[in-house]
Amino acid sequence: MSTASEAMVLLSTEDGIATLTLNRPQARNALSVAMMTEIEAALDRLAGDASVKVVVLAANGPAFCAGHDLKEMRSLQGREPVAAVFAQCSRMMKAIVRFPRPVIARVHAMATAAGCQIVASCDLAVAADNAQFATPGVNIGLFCSTPMVALSRNVGRKQAMEMLLTGHAVNAATAAAWGLINRAVPAEKLDETVDGFARLIASKSPHTLKVGKEAFYAQVEMGLDDAYDYAAQVMTENMLARDAAEGIDAFLGKRHPVWQGC
Repeated sequence: MSTASEAMVLLSTEDGIATLTLNRPQARNALSVAMMTEIEAALDRLAGDASVKVVVLAANGPAFCAGHDLKEMRSLQGREPVAAVFAQCSRMMKAIVRFPRPVIARVHAMATAAGCQIVASCDLAVAADNAQFATPGVNIGLFCSTPMVALSRNVGRKQAMEMLLTGHAVNAATAAAWGLINRAVPAEKLDETVDGFARLIASKSPHTLKVGKEAFYAQVEMGLDDAYDYAAQVMTENMLARDAAEGIDAFLGKRHPVWQGC
């Protein structure tokens, strides 16, 4: 990652909660190649830190994220450099989904195109009630095809197509009703709500969260029979873990569990 004075991604940790803050406010946190590289590096480093139980993805400035850096994109010459940017962005989004602990988006303002894709890729999302969400690529002749992947896995088809075909922004209340985010809260309650989610999740068994998150995203891509077969195997392995034994014994003994992380 860059030095503190120029970092495009800031990292802070407290009580097992790591906060990654997009820090390119003058560009509305547009995803340049350099910024995506820093996000990938930060996620990779945090994935190997057992003390981190939850990651919060936040942003500084007037927007959460404005999507790709269009000035940078227009400067690219030829197919290969353009394809490399979209491949990197897809890899970064998958890193969020495949991160071994829960990731919560803290959305204080507008999230558009790949910025909306980030929100949809996170496990949970909380937004200020004045935030907005859009996939407006159609307005500039560039359909939001890669944001569509995450968007269509969060909201219904008609709702996703409405956003993709019109480019219109939806407000936080609508985003919550459609399932793009979990909560739309007053701006002054945003940190409190995100922190509440993060601390509650951080109190759970990290092993169980890792197993459960991985299983969730695997089974949603399967047919019904395969999903049940897979989930039964996952639960069998989970039941044999130390944390499951500790959690059940603690429940039966009416005490707080002491997680071992295995």
